[in-house]
Amino acid sequence: MSFAPALHAEWIKVRTLPSLVGGLAAIPVVTTAFSALAAADADGTDPLFSAFFGVSFGQIAAIAFGTTALSAEFRGGALRLSLAAVPDRRRWFAAKATAIALPVLAVGWFTGLITLLVGKAVLGASGPGWAEGLRGAVGCGLHLTLMALFGAGIAAVLRSGVATLSVLIPFLLIVSFVIGDMSSGVADLLPDRAGQVVLHSAWDGALGPWTGLGVTALWAAAALFAGLGSLRRRDA
Repeated sequence: MSFAPALHAEWIKVRTLPSLVGGLAAIPVVTTAFSALAAADADGTDPLFSAFFGVSFGQIAAIAFGTTALSAEFRGGALRLSLAAVPDRRRWFAAKATAIALPVLAVGWFTGLITLLVGKAVLGASGPGWAEGLRGAVGCGLHLTLMALFGAGIAAVLRSGVATLSVLIPFLLIVSFVIGDMSSGVADLLPDRAGQVVLHSAWDGALGPWTGLGVTALWAAAALFAGLGSLRRRDA
């Protein structure tokens, strides 16, 4: 099977599994809700991040989507059926990663736009300008997509959605903040914090908005490479 039919097959899985559809729907709901709450209590020091604060929580929904989409293949012999249709494991993995990335990117950009509009409405005159706001909306979609792929890559290595989320969610909610408070230079290179530089009006660290996303992209690529290596070495 060539790449296009393989991608179509993986897309059918995404849009027909209720857990995956629910995971996608949770991204804009969680992001917008937490962003609105943060904007209502903003102090005006960083209007862009106040408008997009909810991405810190929306990325968890994106990771859960990527993790669930990949780890579902390791339940009930689904991976054996997938590889029977697409024996080339690299092609199948590329199709799976693409089927994860494209819907998250679309939902992520939609989320960014809605979050920007809500943030500007709540913040009023103190909200971000349209130029930096649109930068934040574009960066929001890219960051959420990269985090979903990062989760998918880790899930391919661990072969368990529960194990992957048990590692990544505490890392995002606790460890990343602790490291950030202790050493900002090191924390800037973590995947969640690096990608969110694009959501700040100004940043004192070494990374810029797009170089920060580049660092997150490297984390995602490394996770996917490790996942592909695990897939090729181990039996289905």
